[in-house]
Amino acid sequence: MTKEQMIAKGILEHVGGKENLEKVIHCMTRVRMSIIDYSKVDIEGLKAVDGVMGIVEDDMLQVVVGPGTVNKVANEMSSMIGVPLGEEIQHKSNKERVNHEAKLVKEDINRRNDSKFKRILRSIANIFVPLIPAFVGAGLIGGIAAVLSNMIVGKQLDAGTWQMYVDVLNIIKNGLFAYLVIYVGINAAKEFGATPGLGGVIGGTTLLMGMNPESPIKNIFNGQPLAPGQGGIIGVVFAVWILSLLERKLHKIVPNAVDIIVTPFITLLIMGLATIFLIMPLAGFVSNGLVGTINWVLAIGGPISGFILGATFLPLVMFGLHQVLTPIHIEMINQSHATYLLPILAMAGAGQVGAAIALWVRCRKNSNLINLIKGALPVGILGIGEPLIYGVTLPLGRPFITACIGGGIGGAVIGGIGKIGAVAIGPSGISLLPLISDNMYLGYIAGLLAAYAGGFVFTYFFGTTKEMRAKQ
Repeated sequence: MTKEQMIAKGILEHVGGKENLEKVIHCMTRVRMSIIDYSKVDIEGLKAVDGVMGIVEDDMLQVVVGPGTVNKVANEMSSMIGVPLGEEIQHKSNKERVNHEAKLVKEDINRRNDSKFKRILRSIANIFVPLIPAFVGAGLIGGIAAVLSNMIVGKQLDAGTWQMYVDVLNIIKNGLFAYLVIYVGINAAKEFGATPGLGGVIGGTTLLMGMNPESPIKNIFNGQPLAPGQGGIIGVVFAVWILSLLERKLHKIVPNAVDIIVTPFITLLIMGLATIFLIMPLAGFVSNGLVGTINWVLAIGGPISGFILGATFLPLVMFGLHQVLTPIHIEMINQSHATYLLPILAMAGAGQVGAAIALWVRCRKNSNLINLIKGALPVGILGIGEPLIYGVTLPLGRPFITACIGGGIGGAVIGGIGKIGAVAIGPSGISLLPLISDNMYLGYIAGLLAAYAGGFVFTYFFGTTKEMRAKQ
């Protein structure tokens, strides 16, 4: 039996088996499961499974197993369950009874852990998490195209030979970024319970395809021509949320015989007009103000803003609040062609890397800890920090705090240098280097080194205890 099969088997055993699952999916580092009866889940047993780096209890139970491994583990679980990933697990009998018995437990969990704000964050995560692999792949391809393009401009490469390759890479990259609002519209519709195709149409509507450029549609609030994509993904998500409410209402009142024709027609007509004439102008105002405010804070605050942002990002990740920043990054890229926030926040992961190296040096007698670090450190260097958070620094306590300080130091360096941006979102760490805009690679590397050093020094001197350093 392979390691991934052992992990999958252990997870299934401690969550109550197939009978206690409604759905299994995964993101970059976590297996995510919809649980029927939480009273049957053995959290401590899950944590003890060899290969499990951490547990996140939320609307879905999330088991951190690390990048690469997560795909294999989730697929093994899918094979064991006999249901494809993402599809609802149909139980042949007693599902209604089990749901009824679990109702009180679920309601209690929701009362203690849920809020409107957390539900919003979960919805944002569910819309954008499936797109992260596409962001990473397309972003890196775009980064390579940008490097080649700069070399052509600098006469280091012959344009006649290399320009075609740059064009091809940009075509692939734009397969995501040119039509991102459509993908977001589809995912938002799935999340809000609307028809995915209708959500995609509303996203595509914001591109204003077919508009006569000689007679553009005017913004009804200021009389200026509407720009394609105005309001960005913020407007699309809001429009699709309203679409979902309208579509559900129409399904209730439209006769079944004509529902499949009348409901999508009325829904698209009303929401298409509302999106063009109301939501796009208003969302454009909001997104412009939001991006402008963040850029102003970064420009005015400099190192101080950088330190605060870099030091507080790990706690945001721990609570899952970092997902709310994804639309902001995308809007900054749409408006400024780069997000100047992401490189600063990436320093939080670099602070963790420095802390992990310090633990390796300081606690070299602790074989259990060293083995955890060996598994989590390489992917941490590449910018995927969850294994280090949930497997190393957070459980130990002190190293989590010193890692945050290291991230703050790196953020201060990035903020002090200024204008270090990323052309796409994706993993942080070294993996973000190809995405750095305007050839500011050395500035980003300086921030990484500062974060590594800060995390190392503070953890080495203040982040360990005798128990951590003891032989195990």
